Amino acid sequence: MWLTLAKLSGGVMFKGRMLGKYPIRRTRTFLESGEIVFKDRVKIMSVNYNVFEKNSEGAREFVFFHLPQVQYKNPEVQVVTFKNLTPSPFFKFYLDDGEQVLVDVEYKSRQEIVKHVKKILGKTDKELEEIKTSQQQSINIANFGPRWPRKCICEIEGQLPCSSSEDFPKELRGKYQMKKRMEERY
Repeated sequence: MWLTLAKLSGGVMFKGRMLGKYPIRRTRTFLESGEIVFKDRVKIMSVNYNVFEKNSEGAREFVFFHLPQVQYKNPEVQVVTFKNLTPSPFFKFYLDDGEQVLVDVEYKSRQEIVKHVKKILGKTDKELEEIKTSQQQSINIANFGPRWPRKCICEIEGQLPCSSSEDFPKELRGKYQMKKRMEERY
């Protein structure tokens, strides 16, 4: 199965040169599209796989495509990778209460790995919705800009009017003040 740039980016085109192997992995769009958001109990994720072994192919692809997404979505989780140290690939999760969860990923595809890890240690869709709604409720009303209810600071009472709708008085313009100072000197 080949991955195309259009599939990975979700149809979003990118400007500029993107260098390196699959540079799409370093874009914010790709990183935000990750599915795995760990529960708060997960503190460390350890990934053990072999680079050239057939039984580690799914783990290798997971590390290549999904590990950056996991790190982006879970900044509080430490991720450690070990290459070519064990004969069979596995993931080990260390939880905050000292418990360890071992996940065998031998001969599994990366999609199966994502599905399994999300099922056992990921937050449910309901939990993610609750987090999203709580973040939306905590919006600061003092913010302004294209994503906020107030588009310009001039809409806030006590601020100067917008320069697109009214001209500033000459006395408030830096250009006028500098010209006035220069005339006074000479």
